[in-house]
Amino acid sequence: MSAINANFSQNISIVRPEYFFITGLSGIPYSSCYYMFLFFTYFIAVIANSVVLFIIALDRNLHSPKYIGVFNLALADIGETNALIPNMMKTFLFESQYISYNSCLANMYFVFLFNTMQCFTLVVLAYDRFMAICLPLRYHAVVTNTSMSLIFLAIWTLNAFLIALTVSLLTRLSFCKSNVIQSYFCDHGPVYRLACNDNSMSSHMAKLSTALYLVTPLIIIVLSYLGIFLALSRITTWVGRLKALKTCVSHLLLVGIFFLPIICTYIAALMLSLSPNARVISTSLAYVVPPMLNPIIYVLNTAEIKDLIQKFLKNKSAPIRESISK
Repeated sequence: MSAINANFSQNISIVRPEYFFITGLSGIPYSSCYYMFLFFTYFIAVIANSVVLFIIALDRNLHSPKYIGVFNLALADIGETNALIPNMMKTFLFESQYISYNSCLANMYFVFLFNTMQCFTLVVLAYDRFMAICLPLRYHAVVTNTSMSLIFLAIWTLNAFLIALTVSLLTRLSFCKSNVIQSYFCDHGPVYRLACNDNSMSSHMAKLSTALYLVTPLIIIVLSYLGIFLALSRITTWVGRLKALKTCVSHLLLVGIFFLPIICTYIAALMLSLSPNARVISTSLAYVVPPMLNPIIYVLNTAEIKDLIQKFLKNKSAPIRESISK
């Protein structure tokens, strides 16, 4: 009977540390230089994505289904970088590596919410390209501003719930062994593995998240482009094929930048024994580089945005030239 009571009391008592300790890069000289590089990427990402948001919001010509997707991607990029990098600067440059339990869960929630929204947004943009090229006659009837807005509203709502469920499951874990997180932020995997009670629910949720946010989106995007390439093969002229394919270049680059670093990290973790420092560097780059490059790619590969920026710069430079000539 006493053994039953002991097991019962062990099950209902949850040990939560007051603080977690985030290790980051350890034993590497001049690691602060790496964190300063990450801050530089943050600076570019915030400015570039803010410019994209500003342009799309103000120009009515860009109020189209495709640019609703681009707007959401820029919004997710800004959200992720603001949730991740300022905390990293505070943690490692100002030697404040302790983070409270509640702050850790909140940080985890927002980092994963915005990161996974990037993934889902790329899927929606693939759907947009598939409909535009494979079903051009039905595109404007099916893919409207209203339908695209409803799609993103549903995705934001569902994703917010799933990430909240994933994080809330951690509150059922006891952390009585260690409070040291082998990562550069409150990462889900390194946190739930610290538990000294049954963490199977969090483990299953981590596997489900990998399937939902990595494998499934990648499969959908690959299938959509198989359909696109099949449709392109039916176009008789190479000029027509290249013109249609050109509309997909930006999206293909975004997909490669987002998925390739994550896939390489997963493969390396499965086939090799990654050191904590190698994992920190690989995953941090996979998180911070896409938000920096996404707006740059869209500006360079989208004629509408390039034209707007050029007009804006010409309008600004015209008064300066006039004053100099006088």
